[in-house]
Amino acid sequence: MRHGSLFSGIGGFDLAAEWMGWTNVFHCEWNAFGQQILKHHFPNAKSYTNIKTTDFTIHRGDIDVLTGGFPCQPYSEAGKRLGTEDERHLWPEMLRAIREIQPTWVVGENVRGLTNWNGGVVFNKVQADLEAEGYEVTPFLLPACAVNAPHRRDRIWFVAYSGCSGTGANAKRFNESRELLQTTERQKNKQQYKSSCESGVTSDTDSNIGCEGRMHKAEQQEAERHVSPFNARSYERRTWDNFPTQSPLCSRNDGLSSELVGITFSKHRNESIKAYGNAIVPQVALQIFKAIVAS
Repeated sequence: MRHGSLFSGIGGFDLAAEWMGWTNVFHCEWNAFGQQILKHHFPNAKSYTNIKTTDFTIHRGDIDVLTGGFPCQPYSEAGKRLGTEDERHLWPEMLRAIREIQPTWVVGENVRGLTNWNGGVVFNKVQADLEAEGYEVTPFLLPACAVNAPHRRDRIWFVAYSGCSGTGANAKRFNESRELLQTTERQKNKQQYKSSCESGVTSDTDSNIGCEGRMHKAEQQEAERHVSPFNARSYERRTWDNFPTQSPLCSRNDGLSSELVGITFSKHRNESIKAYGNAIVPQVALQIFKAIVAS
């Protein structure tokens, strides 16, 4: 599967795509700090900066899943809510990119405030625009706490599909990705039960059915997860080893006087906090990606 991201930030969608074993073809982010993060973790992906001046037609028919958390500031209840009058209202640019790329799937993300700004005008327009391009659209309101995050963080997610987009190679990649996901999860589930059997660690419920019985149960549970892929809860963690900057905990010299420690942030910490605040939750995106493959 081939993935491209718009308004990429620090790569939340890209990280989820990597967890899926997909190829990150390109990302697009104007912020210098975000660019540094993306280039470090996804050096093989093509990097774009300004979406307004980028021609994406080179990727037409070559992207299975296009993602984008288009800027939320125009609709956020934490801001002035200028909506379409805000210069950061960039859904039209994302729509242009969709037209140029013609991906099979589109996954968009924004704040909950988008659903009620001006009576839901932009919320409805996003769906109408996608439908006009031949996509079937389903919006989901999914919070971060749905994947066990310790905060609510409601977000609206648009999942759109067009069977007419892309090329014949897209269907082949989908089938391969689905088979890989199913095989990987089946093997992981079997190994977990096999390990617990060999170590003698079993639950009371499983204690009377034997190792083979527990492995069969593992297969049943794996099948159930494909019916409800949003129930999966195991994720990988990202390493920041060798990242070309100082520790975000500022355990080393950050260039500030020791008298200012605890009073102000270093530039890196300040940028990090802003980036985390703007980022999507990759674990939520991962479940959407699993649902796409399992569909």
